[in-house]
Amino acid sequence: MAHNIDTSLLRAFVAVAETGGMTRAGLLLNLTQAAVSQQVKRLEDLLQSQLFEREKKKVKLSADGERLLPRAQRMLEMNDQVWGVMTAPDFEGEVRVGVPHDIVKAFMPPILKSFDRAWPRVSVSLVPGASLELMEAMDRGETDLTMTTEQGVQPGGEVLLHDQLVWAGCRDGRAHLNDPLPITVGNPRCIFRAACTAALANIDRQWRAVVDNGNMLSVYAALEADLAVTPLMASTVPEGLVVLRPESGLPPLPPFNVNLYLPKAGASDAGLEFAKHIREQFKARYRHAA
Repeated sequence: MAHNIDTSLLRAFVAVAETGGMTRAGLLLNLTQAAVSQQVKRLEDLLQSQLFEREKKKVKLSADGERLLPRAQRMLEMNDQVWGVMTAPDFEGEVRVGVPHDIVKAFMPPILKSFDRAWPRVSVSLVPGASLELMEAMDRGETDLTMTTEQGVQPGGEVLLHDQLVWAGCRDGRAHLNDPLPITVGNPRCIFRAACTAALANIDRQWRAVVDNGNMLSVYAALEADLAVTPLMASTVPEGLVVLRPESGLPPLPPFNVNLYLPKAGASDAGLEFAKHIREQFKARYRHAA
């Protein structure tokens, strides 16, 4: 006898597992928290398994949930691919997305995954760079939309996330004690550079540039080797690095936004769809989303 699983139940389960909570899953799925909870309970009843361990407002996968998650993700991916192939509009091709080089790893994977599920016939090209460069590239027609990191927002822009700029360095490192202070930002035009050097100037702290080559892999290598410190948005500090606290002696840094811009002449259909997925993922996953 064949047994069928409602994909909406699997989608609720995966959303909770990937976002870490019923409320965030509801935002991602455009459902109430109660509706998400009900769908997860229906799936648990159907499979006769407890999929999450619930502790107050927190949920984490049970052993059965861990076993189900990769299989549920594959089922949803196949479902979405079939739906996309059979029902999607005929537009194909490419969407070019400008992304500041220091937020690619932190923010883009779930956005890319979501978009690919919905639009498998549209390829995505990420164009990393400094925010100033990315705005110039979009004005030249080299990208279809762009994200930026800025202290404010320019006309026509949309704030996706408010976040704090912080100093990051090696765990148990001593680079922050060096004088002049070794700083790495990867790209000399990175907008964080001006913010952190202005803060250092306010306390008369000297600094020197390290690994200014535009490659974030080199920046992270320098940080993990305790050769330098760097300014990063708090939400993007990767595992292996730590936020340097005020007792480190480094000055406080200002808050920044992650912003979204579409071309003044209008975005393509694929560009508009990608922007939609950016908004949905930021809203669902980040507490400080605008």
